[in-house]
Formats: sequence, structure tokens, C-alpha cells
Amino acid sequence: MIIKKILRLGLFKIRLVYIPKYFSFRTSIYRFQGLKTGKGTVVGNARFTWPHQVKIGDSSRFEHDVYFHYDGIYSDSASIIIGNNVFVGYGVEFNIRKAIHVGNNCLIASGCKFIDHDHGMAIGSYMNSQIGTEDEIYLEDDVWLGVNVVVLKGVTIGEGAVIAANAVVTKSIPKNEVWAGIPAKKVKDRL
Repeated sequence: MIIKKILRLGLFKIRLVYIPKYFSFRTSIYRFQGLKTGKGTVVGNARFTWPHQVKIGDSSRFEHDVYFHYDGIYSDSASIIIGNNVFVGYGVEFNIRKAIHVGNNCLIASGCKFIDHDHGMAIGSYMNSQIGTEDEIYLEDDVWLGVNVVVLKGVTIGEGAVIAANAVVTKSIPKNEVWAGIPAKKVKDRL
């Protein structure tokens, strides 16, 4: 019984002391590649097409396998801008051609996807050779997205909004509302 307790405490201490150091070392490598991060931000094992296109505020946490895919024209300024104290879960994908702005104190659960563009569908030429449309995505402060939410181009999610798991957000959402479904529809006001 005592041995189990010692092992449990030892493993807990390893988790508290050594794992954050590993993440902060990894974050330093990303900074060297051009990622802009604030104080206390920790980024797990992430993938970037252009690290300099990403700007993250202070005290944010990113789990492993977050994918920052910038698909637009090369630019020196950031197109993926994330505020302070933001949590981003495992396997989130930012598939951006124009820009996304995430406010402060947001929670983005595992598997969410942000796509700010689509493909052209005109008859007479191949779809993969057509230029699609694109529009910026905005998440205001204190937004919570459940697991596997998809947010499409041109959407603004208002302050304090909650989006239920597996929803597809196709239009802007006012502040302090709860939305769910495919496509997402208002369920109730947040109390």
C-alpha cells in the first residue's frame, strides 16, 4: 500500500516537473522557427506550414497534434491570431487561407476544425483548378467549442457563446447563446 502511494506521488511529480519543461523546450523551438507566443504559453507537438503566420497570446495551452495550416499567399504578418488564456485540445485544425482571430479565455475542445475557404464549383472547368471564396473567422472572448465542432468561413461567434459537440457552424452566432446540430441552430440562451 505504501509502495503504491510512493509510486503514485513520484509519477505525479514527474508529470508536474518534467513534462512542462519538455513542452516549453518544444515551444522554444517553434519560436526559433518564427512562431510568436506570449509568456507562459505552452505548445505541444504541433504542425505548421508557416510558423511565422501564427501569433499566440499569454498563458495559452495547446495539446498535441494541433495543425496550423496556412494555405494563403505568403505574407510577413500573422494570419492565425490567438488571444490570452486560450485552451486548444488535441487534434484541432486551423485550415486558413485568409485569417482567424480567437479572443481571450476561449476553450476549443479536441478535434475542432476551422476552415475559412472553399472550392469553386462552376461547371465547365475542374473544381480543383477553380479559385474558391474565403472570409475571415472570428471567435470573441469566452467562447467554448465542444468536441469536433466545425467552423466555416465568414463566421463570427459572439462573446460567451457555447457550441455543442459535433456542430457545424455555418453562420454567425450572437453572444451568450448555446447552439448545436448540423447545421448549428440556437438551442437556448446561456444563463
